Amino acid sequence: MSKIKVGFIGLNPDSHWASTAHIPALKSLADDFEVVGVANSTEESSKRTAEALNLKHAFASPMDLVASDEIDLVVVTVKVPYHFELVSAALNAGKNVHCEWPLGNGLEEARKLAALAEEKGVVATVGTQMRAAVEVKYLSKLIADGFVGEVLSSTLVADAGGWGPETVADLAYLNDKSTGATMLTIPFGHTLAGVRDVLGEFKDIAGRMIIVRDKVKVTDTGETLTSTSEDQIMVNGVFESGAAFSAHYRGGMSRGTNFLWEINGTEGDIQVKAGFGHGQMAQLSLFGVHGDETEMQPLTVPAELYEGRPEEVIPRNVGGIYALVAQDIKNNTRNAPSFADAVKLHELLDAIEQTSEKAAQR
Repeated sequence: MSKIKVGFIGLNPDSHWASTAHIPALKSLADDFEVVGVANSTEESSKRTAEALNLKHAFASPMDLVASDEIDLVVVTVKVPYHFELVSAALNAGKNVHCEWPLGNGLEEARKLAALAEEKGVVATVGTQMRAAVEVKYLSKLIADGFVGEVLSSTLVADAGGWGPETVADLAYLNDKSTGATMLTIPFGHTLAGVRDVLGEFKDIAGRMIIVRDKVKVTDTGETLTSTSEDQIMVNGVFESGAAFSAHYRGGMSRGTNFLWEINGTEGDIQVKAGFGHGQMAQLSLFGVHGDETEMQPLTVPAELYEGRPEEVIPRNVGGIYALVAQDIKNNTRNAPSFADAVKLHELLDAIEQTSEKAAQR
């Protein structure tokens, strides 16, 4: 198969996630992909992006892009409330689709999109890129090889960066829970996807979410907005293995622990540390101790796992997902994180929300 021709819905050349993460990731896989087109909110915006990035096609609308024979893979990188409409259109046009996480604005949208993708028989993937981090891959191997023995428990505490006392106008929508782009769905959801890859599926999970800071200052406009998105998330659960799990995500940043994920076992312990709680784009560092050792030591990820990957962590992780997408499209496999996988993650987050709401009503 020749190069997979990619069309973006939502791509700005000088800012935002698509240009800083997806474009360099795809450039690192130039033998597999070619970005050929873009459709933004206006045709003028599409033309500006196409000219800046030297793309062949600037489509007048997303519907024109998904209908084009020039596009093999539609990448949706707009805000969450628009995912359902745009992904549905791409699927109905028979296109392969890669959508940013979260897949839908809530569980029901995700389920409908997964069912439609199954019906159309296309490759439909979601960007839970912590799962492709080389550090997570190595961590999974350590656990599988028995570095900690039988896993007894895992704990996680992290600062989300956003959802603190201040924001900027471009990100103010994150404080509106109705958008589906919250601390639960973005940093916690991304990280939970990585946790599941390492430690397995959950038998049950529950949570409590609260708003401590209900007022947020928008620094570049001076206004103060009322937040409806929780800035404290506390979760506990049990893995199918029987191991215990607990997590606390905090809005903003603290002067203490910004990201610490511990895995404790019968023969050893592992710590995963980072600068903040977005496991999908934070540089992770691994530490461990086992057997008769008494002090944590750095665990070095084998150099070969980095070969062919971008040097910077964000495009490296995103590129790891795209490498799987390319294999799935070319070989008709299903190894990349799929819409069905996304539904399972949405179900966990929905269980956390539902149990939190019940606890609040007591």
